Amino acid sequence: MGWRGQALLWQFIESDAFEIYHPSENDMKRMHQLMNKYKDTPMDFADASLVAAAESLETNKIFTLDNDFHIYRFNDTGNFKIIP
Repeated sequence: MGWRGQALLWQFIESDAFEIYHPSENDMKRMHQLMNKYKDTPMDFADASLVAAAESLETNKIFTLDNDFHIYRFNDTGNFKIIP
């Protein structure tokens, strides 16, 4: 989405509509599992952290400009709702 996507991201950040999530030890273990599972894609650390956070927060909504999230599965079964 280029600059348009980046501008939308800054609007979102400045609206205080979200908070920074700090992964737990269990999230870190899950991230390692996910990166191993999707090693053929490959899944990077940032993607794994978003999937693990979504699972911990029990939401399938992901804000990302990355197309890989059409491949990844929420709790290994469901699709993510990708925003924007």
